[in-house]
Amino acid sequence: MASRTWPSLYRHAPFFPLALAALWVLNPAPAVAQTYPPDEEGAVAHLDTSPRHGEWIDFDAGDGDMVRAWVVYPERSGPAPVVVVIHEIYALTDWIRGVADQLAAEGFLAIAPDLISGQGPEGGGSESVDRQGAVALIRALDPQEVTRRLKAAAAHATALPSAGSTVGVVGYCWGGSTSFRMATEWPELGAAVVYYGGSPSAEALSAVRAPVLGHYGGDDARVNATIPDAKAEMDRLGKFYEPNIYDGAGHGFLRQQSGREGANMTATEAAWPRTIAFFKEHLGGD
Repeated sequence: MASRTWPSLYRHAPFFPLALAALWVLNPAPAVAQTYPPDEEGAVAHLDTSPRHGEWIDFDAGDGDMVRAWVVYPERSGPAPVVVVIHEIYALTDWIRGVADQLAAEGFLAIAPDLISGQGPEGGGSESVDRQGAVALIRALDPQEVTRRLKAAAAHATALPSAGSTVGVVGYCWGGSTSFRMATEWPELGAAVVYYGGSPSAEALSAVRAPVLGHYGGDDARVNATIPDAKAEMDRLGKFYEPNIYDGAGHGFLRQQSGREGANMTATEAAWPRTIAFFKEHLGGD
């Protein structure tokens, strides 16, 4: 960035640089506040006040399999890296759309596919079922069909005129497990982030090429029991896997930021900046 010079001021006021320095000390540049995705309760208000363009789209995942997705565009002058957001077992909710919007605020083109598109009553998706209905549909999904749809979402997003070619995935709960699994099945994947999702089997990890970042609540023993074997095997294979465990936080801490007597918010404040830095390192986007 070009620097400014003040030759006439220096000529007529030799002590001006000292005065300017004093003013800088007294009035430093304002710090940029760190922002986070909304919690579940604040998701709709977050979306209603977002300055970014978000839209519903339908893309063809192959052979006429139409999948609905929420896409959010960042405000930037050049092509944006793509992040595919994999929803929880509760399917594509306003909260997941809020997460996608915050990723766009950080400079990424975010796409959140509804992975139960066409599976609900009368061919509906997430909008056609309640929470427990979504859980039942997701538990019945074929993992390879999920993989196909996620890769198709990435292909659709990277073909958009404002997108770059690099792709990362981030998932939550069931989506976190799916994000790690995608790293075992997608050689071209640029980066994977796992929020409180279980790890693949040790046998599957030999296929991982992308770096993997994990975020886990300390009080989530069911999920955390899968971490040690995965870490040991990834280390043995010389592959990058960084699990972060946040004391006192529970499962789903990013969605339930007010829970666990402040521990969930503390986890959010640590995990989200790490996520953004990780994606920027491996996908670009500065």
